[in-house]
Amino acid sequence: MAMSASALPTPLPWQQPLWQHFLELYRSGRLPHALLLSGPHGVGKQRFAEALLGYLLCASPGDVACGQCHGCHMLASGYHPDLLRVSPEEGKRQIRIDPIREVNAFVAQTAQQGGHRVIVLSPAEAMNVAAANALLKSLEEPGQRTLFLLLADVPSRMLATIRSRCQHWSLPLPEPEQSQAWLTQQLGSREEAEFWYRVSGNLPLLAAELATPESRALRKQLHETFDALVRGAEPVAEAARLDRQSLESILWYGIAWLEDLIRLGLSGESAQLRNPDLLPLYRQAVKNARVQDWFRLLDFAREQRRLLASGGNPNPQLVLEAWLVRWSTLLRS
Repeated sequence: MAMSASALPTPLPWQQPLWQHFLELYRSGRLPHALLLSGPHGVGKQRFAEALLGYLLCASPGDVACGQCHGCHMLASGYHPDLLRVSPEEGKRQIRIDPIREVNAFVAQTAQQGGHRVIVLSPAEAMNVAAANALLKSLEEPGQRTLFLLLADVPSRMLATIRSRCQHWSLPLPEPEQSQAWLTQQLGSREEAEFWYRVSGNLPLLAAELATPESRALRKQLHETFDALVRGAEPVAEAARLDRQSLESILWYGIAWLEDLIRLGLSGESAQLRNPDLLPLYRQAVKNARVQDWFRLLDFAREQRRLLASGGNPNPQLVLEAWLVRWSTLLRS
């Protein structure tokens, strides 16, 4: 039975030139053994990687995977013996050495379906030094018909020796019209597409992510939190109300809002704000503190986010409390 068109792993419309490049390399036998796919979160790296690995594991691909063969069905069911995915363990932020030892054992085997073997590491910059060093040997001697796919938001955080063994493909940012047309299809409304595209900083897949009910609820809760801080609420109590939320997501919103605040404080213009619905809150904040104070708060948030991304383990509640106390002080100054 053929898979539905929506279940087929296919590249996004703006990835077609890169996809054609992949097809040319594959059909001419020049596909490298390791690809590093990079670009900001929300540009579509995962989608492109799924299309690519689906193609390689398909028994009779055309321009994309056929969706009908045994390989395609195994992939759609969530298991394919010639595919290995490596990511940080649940609740962890680093890829440690044990999963990489599994990669090395996987590479030493022959493909069970007689085609390619594919190893996906995501996010590749989450590998710690021991894991990255353990991967080097397999990257140097991958064996026949083996492809490593490394996905990274910030490839500069990876070891140079890993980057140098991969062919680096930077995923393209789509044109606004192309993004918004795709988003309109996903969200069912042009107005919604324009709003979330702007909030996401022009990253279409991130925009679709932000428009989910869970993300909308978090954004609404944060907006209410900052409104409460303006009215004099206690920041530690407000932090306690957010303790079940992802610290990384909270910092992401906070950084975007601080960048808006600084933009407004420096130019006085609201046309370039990513979150125009928050303009009343921004005006209150700009009135109460100097731009350099918002820069300091932005530095604090970025440093905490960098620590999280690098596998550091700051206490989420303490970080949140410290951050809201700083916000509160500025909002009331």
